[in-house]
Amino acid sequence: MASPHRFGYLLVHFVEDPDGHGEQIYFSLSHGDDPLAWERLNAGRPVLGSHAGTTGVRDPHIIRAADGWFHIVATDLRVWRAEGQDWEEFRRHGSRSIVIWDSPDLVTWTGPRLVDVAPPSAGMAWAPETVLDPATGDYVLHFASALYADDDPRHEGPALAQLLTTRTRDFHSFTPAEPYLSLPGGVIDMTVAVDDDGRIHRFAKQDDEAPGSWQVFQQVGDRIDGDFRTLKTNLGQEFGPRVEGPLIFRANDDERWYLWVDQYGRLPQGYHALTSPSLDGEWQPVPGFSLPAHTKHGAVLPLRDGEWERLRRRDADGGWPAP
Repeated sequence: MASPHRFGYLLVHFVEDPDGHGEQIYFSLSHGDDPLAWERLNAGRPVLGSHAGTTGVRDPHIIRAADGWFHIVATDLRVWRAEGQDWEEFRRHGSRSIVIWDSPDLVTWTGPRLVDVAPPSAGMAWAPETVLDPATGDYVLHFASALYADDDPRHEGPALAQLLTTRTRDFHSFTPAEPYLSLPGGVIDMTVAVDDDGRIHRFAKQDDEAPGSWQVFQQVGDRIDGDFRTLKTNLGQEFGPRVEGPLIFRANDDERWYLWVDQYGRLPQGYHALTSPSLDGEWQPVPGFSLPAHTKHGAVLPLRDGEWERLRRRDADGGWPAP
């Protein structure tokens, strides 16, 4: 079988918009095959939205499944709402579901649907992401959740965010969630990449502002459910003291990797880029990075076999209707 022709990139994300409803799914497309220059599709309007759950979606991730279908998973959370923000409420009594869409071609989508993934002891299910486990053929879904004590059904006691995992083969039914990773101060926003030797690299955010916090860090291991060792900490700190939401992808020419971090400590918020020729190399800031304002936590999908042209054509033909 011939290797696929790789060209272009799709960024699936949400928008930070306190004056509107940016907590929906937006598509941004690379300028040709350039992973450093982007244009928001659909005339800047969202492509997908949710009328279920909280009616807000954040932190989307997209995966190309082995059967050729695409799946977007996202946090069921609306922060910008009439009654205002309450992050304590979001952590203690947030949605335990994620929002999922499916597509055969990146243009036509079914959904959204809500799927419960977190146990009753959980306060939320944030920043879901799926990755194929080559050892089993399962898709591993990981997300962040604060787990409260069994004798604290009202979630009034202390609990730190930790990472949980569950597994699926069809993106409809999921195994019971299990604890995966915990750190002092909490941990959120994990993303995963696999190097040429099959090693698993995981990037995440230690959710702690105390001195000595790792902030965004990188670890490597031989298996998704195996042991990991730490390679890097405090990634992206040159862009500001508060960064989160790492995303990772490989350039279509295989010459380098890109790591983006979402800067949220000052205005304007949004992604900044780092690059390295290998996953275990040194990460360096990228000059000339161009991204539409207020682009927030998401994922980049490298495209192939005419997918960039298909998305560009749909956008030129009027785009997608209002969700």
